[in-house]
Amino acid sequence: MTTYATGVRLRTLLTSTMLAGALLAAGQGAVSAQATDNLEKLSNFQSTGTAMDIPTVPQDGPRVAAFNKTLAGIKLPDGFKIKLYAIVPDAREMAVGPTTGVVFVGTRKSKMWAVTDRDKDRVADEVKPFAPSIPMKLPHGVCFSKDGFLFVAEQNRVLLFPAAEFFYEGPDVAAFQVVKQGELIPKEEESYNHTARVCRVGPDDKLYITLGQPFNVFAPEKYDLYKKVGIGGIVQMDRDGKNRNVYAWGIRNSVGMDFNPKDKTLWFTDNQVDGMGDDIPPGELNRAEKAGQTFGFPYFGGGSVRTVEYKDKEPPADSVKPQVEMVAHAADLGMSFYTGNQFPEKYRGGIFSVQHGSWNRTVPVGARVMFTEVKEDGTAGKSEPFAEGWLTPNGEYLGRPASVAQLNDGSLLVSDDTSGAIYRISYGE
Repeated sequence: MTTYATGVRLRTLLTSTMLAGALLAAGQGAVSAQATDNLEKLSNFQSTGTAMDIPTVPQDGPRVAAFNKTLAGIKLPDGFKIKLYAIVPDAREMAVGPTTGVVFVGTRKSKMWAVTDRDKDRVADEVKPFAPSIPMKLPHGVCFSKDGFLFVAEQNRVLLFPAAEFFYEGPDVAAFQVVKQGELIPKEEESYNHTARVCRVGPDDKLYITLGQPFNVFAPEKYDLYKKVGIGGIVQMDRDGKNRNVYAWGIRNSVGMDFNPKDKTLWFTDNQVDGMGDDIPPGELNRAEKAGQTFGFPYFGGGSVRTVEYKDKEPPADSVKPQVEMVAHAADLGMSFYTGNQFPEKYRGGIFSVQHGSWNRTVPVGARVMFTEVKEDGTAGKSEPFAEGWLTPNGEYLGRPASVAQLNDGSLLVSDDTSGAIYRISYGE
């Protein structure tokens, strides 16, 4: 039996909880309203009143020595060396400013970073938040157009910063919405899983964005919606967000893509189905030659391995097979074609990609940078480890590479979201 005193305490607790919830919702609403107001102000080149004193991330102290110790154990081909470029919390996708070389870094949290090497000694001098007056949600995808426009693909919004390289010093940055909040995917399909978007501006000057589907393997009742919207695929749109279409589909969760500058084809990595065993299905590196192609998922969990959920359904006859089958569960993420001249001829025109490292394999694999040759006919050649050593023999991760980007001098940047850093790999220095 509930006593009067107990009942009073219970009602008091419920009232307090409801009041706290209401206050939290009101607070969130105020933040959302402020965010919208700030974005409108920045779109009209007005000040938001945000404090000019932007805190920076320390680039010295004991963490530097710890990073250097780890990097001393990284194995590279002869003539290459790796050094710490910057300490950057949660570093994932990177976009290098074509004019200044400022590196804009996306994360899977709520911040973006601007990384500056002012004296050009190839070590960052300053790391600070980018556009701090705009609250962001998973601003993972960052990419530049050739004319210097920075695009940011969040979980469910796309922003444009027309002159990020030159406005980033202060808190107020010219900013515009390409895709409004809640319109990149249907809001009811928002998830905590597979939310990392990647963007690229293609040779056709259109914007491309990866949209991972949120499940291990989605249920058949989601099929039509996902295919229509492009969830589990790559969408294409004009730089102003108009004329959107699904460029490629049948992709489980791509967190890395880039265009081959020679033949304009779009290549992308894909993370494959979990829970099928240590050695299946393989990870994938794919090549899309034209719009409208499908790449096997959900009928295939990776490569030619059929999924249990769709084993009785007939896969599309025109499903495109991967160019490269990677080791299972290594989590192939960011990738980039190498267009520089610093590295030896072997690497020019090839693909650098990262394997973030396995989470559901009895013997861990990954945590390395891979290199894949591209043959004269535009298809993939040999794929091999390029930089490895973040995974110890006893299965401990000392770091987990997340993406790669080419610095303007032709060296290669490697982000590490677990350790919170960016490394620079150079040749012959």
